[in-house]
Parts: sequence; structure tokens; C-alpha cells
Amino acid sequence: MSDRIRTALLGGTFDPLHNGHLTIACSVLEQNLADEVWLIVTPCNPWKTDQKLLDDQLRYEMVSEAVKEMKGVRASDYEFKLDKPSFTANTLRRISADYPDREFILTIGADNWVKFNEWRDHKFIQANYKIIVYPRKGCEVKELPASVTLLNSPLEDVSSTIIRNLVSKGEPINHLVPESVARAIREKKLYQQL
Repeated sequence: MSDRIRTALLGGTFDPLHNGHLTIACSVLEQNLADEVWLIVTPCNPWKTDQKLLDDQLRYEMVSEAVKEMKGVRASDYEFKLDKPSFTANTLRRISADYPDREFILTIGADNWVKFNEWRDHKFIQANYKIIVYPRKGCEVKELPASVTLLNSPLEDVSSTIIRNLVSKGEPINHLVPESVARAIREKKLYQQL
């Protein structure tokens, strides 16, 4: 048995972070699939290079504030120092070298798992890392290899896109995001115009 700290990496633009992200993190910990969950705030999605995002540091600060009281969950700006876009395999190689005391576990949605074979260096990832797949609406996951675990987590009917659209229409989001995120969006007047 390894003495390394099992650390699940849940990457995303978190534009903004919502309750669904936190449900996934909590489910990973509750099911003892990892000792810690790091929410990796990514500067850009390699598959959505034309995506307009809030400032990296602002998104990181919102995630940090939302998880600061959550035992076992932390925000990470690790990808900020990597070349952009940072593909997952590159991030895993670098972070594993920088933190040899940790066993990193990739955490992805079922929507990403169904197209995982299109990812850059997907064979390297699957050969060297455990993977946790969380459910996504409309994505059925069939058979999984032994190194891949399907997370038993409720399906949250929320997305960052939905939240941005609600904010731009002046509709409430308090039931969809942590209170600190709702406050930051309100005080900084974020997502007012899309």
C-alpha cells in the first residue's frame, strides 16, 4: 500500500464555480476515493480556445473563498504557470514531478470520458493514473476499465453557462452557487452582459 496522499484533481474553468462542482468533490471524499480534492482552475480549456473567461486570478479567488472551510478540498492555480493551453497529460506529468508524495487521480465528467480516446496522450494518462468519472446528464457510461471508477454522485442540473445566463437576465442564482460566489458576482457585477 502506498504512503502517498491520494489527491483527486478536478479541473475546470470554474466560470463560475457552482454547487455541482462541490457535490462532486464531496462525493469523492465521502466514498473514500481520495484523501484530498484539488480544484484545478484552468486558464483555458484546450477544446474551447475561443472561450471568453473571467480573469484567471478572479476565478481562482472565487474558488478559494468557496472551499476555504471545506475539509479536504482546496483550490489550485497550478496550471497558471504552465504553457497554454495545458493539456491534461502535461499537467499530470508536471504536477506529479513537483509533488512526488502524492498519488494523483484524474476526475472527469462522463461527457469527457466518452471522448477520452480523443484526448492528447490518453493512453499515457490511463496507463499511469487512476480515473474517477462522475455522471453527467445525457451521458451513459458503459463498461469501465479496472483503473476507472464511476462516482456515485447525484446529477446536478446546473452548469456555469446556465449561471452566467441567469445572472445576465437578473435572475437569482443563490440556490446554484456557494454564497461567497453569489456575493462576488453581485458585488463585482460579473456576467452582467454576455
